[in-house]
Amino acid sequence: MSDDLAAQETAREQAYVDKVYAQLAVAAGNAQALAKEGHERGRLGHEGGLVERDAMVFQAARRIAQLDAAHEGLVFGRLDLHPDLDPEPRYIGRIGLRDAERESLLIDWRAPAAAVFYQATAATPQRVIRRRVLRSDGASVVGVEDELLDAEALEETGADLPIIGEGALMAQLSRARDRTMHSIVATIQAEQDQAIRAPSRGVTAISGGPGVGKTVVALHRAAYLLYTDRRRYETGGVLIVGPSGVFMRYIERVLPSLGETAVALRSLGEVVDGVRAARQDEPAVADIKGAARMAEVMRRLARQQAPGSPTEFRLFYRDDVLQLDRGSLGRIRRQLMSQGPRNRQLPRVPGALLDALWRQVRGERGRERGRSSFDEDLLGDQRFLDFITAWWPPLAAPTVLAWLRDPELLARISEDVLSAEEQRVLSASWTAMPEQPVGRDLTVQDVPLLDELRYALGDVPDRSDDEASLSDTSLLEGGHDMAELMTAADREYAPSGRAWAPPTHKIDDDPFAHVLIDEAQDLTPMQWRMIGRRGRTASWTIVGDPAQSSWPVPEEAAAARAEATEGKALHEFHLSTNYRNSSEIYDFAAAYAQRVGLDADLPTAVRSTGEEPQVVEDVADLEAAVREAVVDLAGRVGGTVGVVVPAARRSEVNKWLASWPELGEDAAGARAAVDSTVQASGEDRVVVLTGLETKGLEFDGIVVVRPQEIEDESQTGRATLYVVLTRATQLLTTVS
Repeated sequence: MSDDLAAQETAREQAYVDKVYAQLAVAAGNAQALAKEGHERGRLGHEGGLVERDAMVFQAARRIAQLDAAHEGLVFGRLDLHPDLDPEPRYIGRIGLRDAERESLLIDWRAPAAAVFYQATAATPQRVIRRRVLRSDGASVVGVEDELLDAEALEETGADLPIIGEGALMAQLSRARDRTMHSIVATIQAEQDQAIRAPSRGVTAISGGPGVGKTVVALHRAAYLLYTDRRRYETGGVLIVGPSGVFMRYIERVLPSLGETAVALRSLGEVVDGVRAARQDEPAVADIKGAARMAEVMRRLARQQAPGSPTEFRLFYRDDVLQLDRGSLGRIRRQLMSQGPRNRQLPRVPGALLDALWRQVRGERGRERGRSSFDEDLLGDQRFLDFITAWWPPLAAPTVLAWLRDPELLARISEDVLSAEEQRVLSASWTAMPEQPVGRDLTVQDVPLLDELRYALGDVPDRSDDEASLSDTSLLEGGHDMAELMTAADREYAPSGRAWAPPTHKIDDDPFAHVLIDEAQDLTPMQWRMIGRRGRTASWTIVGDPAQSSWPVPEEAAAARAEATEGKALHEFHLSTNYRNSSEIYDFAAAYAQRVGLDADLPTAVRSTGEEPQVVEDVADLEAAVREAVVDLAGRVGGTVGVVVPAARRSEVNKWLASWPELGEDAAGARAAVDSTVQASGEDRVVVLTGLETKGLEFDGIVVVRPQEIEDESQTGRATLYVVLTRATQLLTTVS
């Protein structure tokens, strides 16, 4: 095929793409006009105008955001179908567009009419004669790649459909990576498309070995669900959970590039509202905190009396000395706790205490005034109100978690649940925790424990809710209900403005409509419990590969996963083709997996570079060897280079790469290309990561420092090293 013909075809497609971009500009103008009209409605001076303004401005803003996100690579596909099915070509893009006559210019890739773009093959062409992928740079078409799917139909119809290029997928796979994941919407393959368009209800499980596209397929599935049932998923929300902040920054541009922004992207340290934890515990600590038995430890902790709270109360009333000692207070506490979570009992506390105290009233002066006067007198007594607040304070989960700084308390509540050694390890990890920890004080592994406590403690009910639910229920032996007592407290202590009333402490995590979990094989049982609470009524997409798991007890995690998704239909999809790694790199990684006994899913790598992985052994100067390897790879690839190190060496290696030594003229260009690349910028070409932080990421080149130490870091170090060896798309070097 001549270069002239390829140029002619590219120019022909450019003319159509120009037409589509012109219509995009018209659509953007219409959205801007709608926003302007909405603001004008707000000046009408009545409430209806304000409502119309808000609705119009919201819709306009959403449309503008969708159009802006779609601008890059707007048109990427063309289908030439059998003439009796559709005589005109169908163009596929990131969003759908119509011209002024309402004729379709561009079909949204998620629409049913576009499905055949991904599903047709040479074996089953589905009446597609030619499939064309347009490769673009911004609004400019830089090339086309064709697949002839039905040669017989081409000959039969005599259509003028030249075939250009060597295939868009291979061109996409060979391009340089940067620090973010990109959409594969133009190159989705048939087995990937089946998973993307799976039924919306139930659980869609996507499995497969490294490099098969599990993550990006799952993200495209989220976009597809939002397209097919927008009302449901935008109203309920879509939660996407990934293993780390690094990973979430890597994927954050995919959905906006597909025109979707109605999602919550959270790392495992950010799932709980208001908490942002990034620090990881050491593997030995993480293994204990993640175990299912920690749920029982948290349940027991939530039932403990607050440290420092009073253990007795004494009051002179009329002719009687009323007293609550440790034993009677303990019985009252157990009675209250039997009725539900601790904070939910706050409105019942005054009544329970008044009950116990009234039973001690024996004198005539006290008895003749009656129970009602007794309640009013005590609820107006500041000493009694102060005691209530001190004895049964509303408790926030971070405060309660910090109680575990006390080794004696930890030992008491974890008896018969944790071993003495496990208690010692946990106690050491919590020693430095402040009394009121915030997100930065917690580790990623603390967050599920915090969430467990939030639900074990419960929220503090609003006054109105309590009165509504309890107004017909007598909670006190004297026949008084809680609504009356709260009203009496408000009335009796009104002069100073400090009537006892429970403060509001709400758990506001409503379940999502869809939950997507990536690297699901790494979730601990406690993390499954945390995410399960947010997906009780949701559909799910679960992505993972058991061979890459960093959790040492997979059976326990599987049980927690089954509990989180109980009752939901399961749709399973397995991806079998490795699109990330060259065959040379993946053969190296697969050989390692087989050598160390991993039960690995070994997909087929579809491309070869001729570049075998380099193994640098027995080096005398590790620093010099690492620098040389990084400079070499950075000079040979156009994209990113990952330097993967044992966690204990991360700071050390960062210092090595902070300045570049003189390594001779041959390295000068490479050195300049990566100079200052270990600073904090998200655009760095070279980044230093631990093995666990590479989960879900990919780089043009990888330098693995001390692989044996990475393997020895944890019980699942072999799986972690296997993951590391599969992160490179072009070049791999190990230095040991």
